[in-house]
Amino acid sequence: MQVGLNCTLSDPQVSAAQENNQRQLSISIGALAAEGVSRSAPLNLCLILDQSGSMGGQPLDTVKQAALRLLERLTTGDRLSVISFDHRARILIPNQVVENASALRPAIAQLNAGGGTAIDEGLRLGIEEFSKGKGEAVSQGLILTDGENEHGSNERCLKFAKLAADYGLTINALGFGDHWNQDILEQIADAGGGSLTYIERSEDVLGEFSRLFQRMQTVGLTNAQMILELSDNVTLANLKPLAQVSPDVIELEPVMEGNQIKVRLGDLMVDLSRQILVNLYIQALPEGTHTIGTLQIRYDDPSTGEEGLMSDPVPVEVTAIADHTPQNDEVVQQQVLTLAKYRQTQIAEQKLEGGDRSGAATMLQTAANTALQMGDKRAATVLQENATRLQSGEELSESDRKKTRIVAKTTMQPLPDEET
Repeated sequence: MQVGLNCTLSDPQVSAAQENNQRQLSISIGALAAEGVSRSAPLNLCLILDQSGSMGGQPLDTVKQAALRLLERLTTGDRLSVISFDHRARILIPNQVVENASALRPAIAQLNAGGGTAIDEGLRLGIEEFSKGKGEAVSQGLILTDGENEHGSNERCLKFAKLAADYGLTINALGFGDHWNQDILEQIADAGGGSLTYIERSEDVLGEFSRLFQRMQTVGLTNAQMILELSDNVTLANLKPLAQVSPDVIELEPVMEGNQIKVRLGDLMVDLSRQILVNLYIQALPEGTHTIGTLQIRYDDPSTGEEGLMSDPVPVEVTAIADHTPQNDEVVQQQVLTLAKYRQTQIAEQKLEGGDRSGAATMLQTAANTALQMGDKRAATVLQENATRLQSGEELSESDRKKTRIVAKTTMQPLPDEET
């Protein structure tokens, strides 16, 4: 496996006469599989499942069914661990190579609903267990809950998600129903390098588990870190200078070491690149082509067990000319809109929490317009409907709020009748 790394400036030229030029740098990062290789390393899968009282009945039944389906899809060499939690956590299946899937089915089938909810305890025990199998494997955790962390600490949740990332473990968060805390689950997914999924109905569980499993199977490289070294005449924007815009929007926290910027990315997939957007300011340059930065990726290859590998450096170049006419790159502009949609929705949520319904409606309307501009019709519909509800004096339901968060973080795929 190798790293596929490309970069594009929003405009490859700057004005030599202008003191400061703002540019967005789009960076595409993915794994490149060798010809004929469909999967590089075994999967180390950990399921962390909520079995609190509110999960009783059909919700827990469908979760068990989905977990059993995943068990059937594991192949030779894959590892599995299963943790359940209510107000405390327990190991249902200790981390092990799956040799006889049928023998593990009873442990999953014994899940029974009862008790409160302590998400942090589930995370703690899950990380402890599935870290045992991380060597030469793609380590992916999946935590599902339908409730608030009533018996636990949200701060501990975030701490454990960051700890998982430090261990090279990825955590995906799934919120089931309408009563889970979208802020803490998003923080867990973002810090853990995974994705946030909203499961609105019990019948959607099987499909969402399957979708995530397919995504896990495309991971080729792990523990990736982007290293961007800027020249002396280039600086980052002061406020929120870096973000991932695909496959999910995540605000990234850079570590600055002089002119070198380091950002943890996590797993790299073969068929789904991570798209990073960097907001730069370029000081006046003399006419000509200049290298304003260099990109590299540090990564691990689980198929070989090699760690700390480095991609070839990729230069970031810009051309300064005297008579500059702006020429915006369409792909980068689309990414700028994706990030704008997310941040506009965030502002709307903050205004709504502060009691400013009118301001929230206005920002949701703005986000809907942004979604339309980028061709994301499904997101535009959700955002516009919620803006209209607020304008007419209605309250937003928990389902409305969660749909808003999800369509802000992702670019929704069009429905068949929308593909015209």
